[in-house]
Parts: sequence; structure tokens; C-alpha cells
Amino acid sequence: MLDHSESRQFIRMDVSCEITYKFPDSGELYVGECLNISGSGILFKSPRSIEGGVALEITISPDNVLTPPMKAYVEVIRSKEIEPGMYEVATEIKGIKEV
Repeated sequence: MLDHSESRQFIRMDVSCEITYKFPDSGELYVGECLNISGSGILFKSPRSIEGGVALEITISPDNVLTPPMKAYVEVIRSKEIEPGMYEVATEIKGIKEV
């Protein structure tokens, strides 16, 4: 659902779907859950903490046929523990690539 009460530059859309991510110099994929996305960033949950400033390649695979998958290159802004063994990772989109 869109939240128009935000004072941010872009509106955030709540999205609940699987997200895979990898570090640019690694072929190993990690799985998380996308929480929301905006024109400038992606927020997701991960079972691992990721240090701020780290670059990631993220692939979002929506559960519906109306929303196409997306691959984005992002920089981690922050990672905070939201429950034991689960982290909320905020990122800034640096580029988008067709899947």
C-alpha cells in the first residue's frame, strides 16, 4: 500500500516477497525478504548483518504476475537487529538492470 504521508522524496511501497542478494565478488547467493521499495532504496530482512557501505547485487522476485522481477545494485546504508538472528537492512539503489 502506498503511504502518501511520508516527507521523503519518494513514496515507499510495501512489498512482501523473496529477495536474493550477493556480494559483487562472490557467486554465493543469500535469501531475504523484501519489506518495501521506493525510487531510491530497498528495505529487506536478512538472517545476517551487513556492514554499511557494502555493495550488493539484489534480485527481487515478486509473487504476482503484474510486477516484473528486478535486479538492482545497491549500497547498504544500515543494518539493525530486529529480533535474535534477524536483521533489517536498508539500502540505496545505485543502478537497475533488466532481468
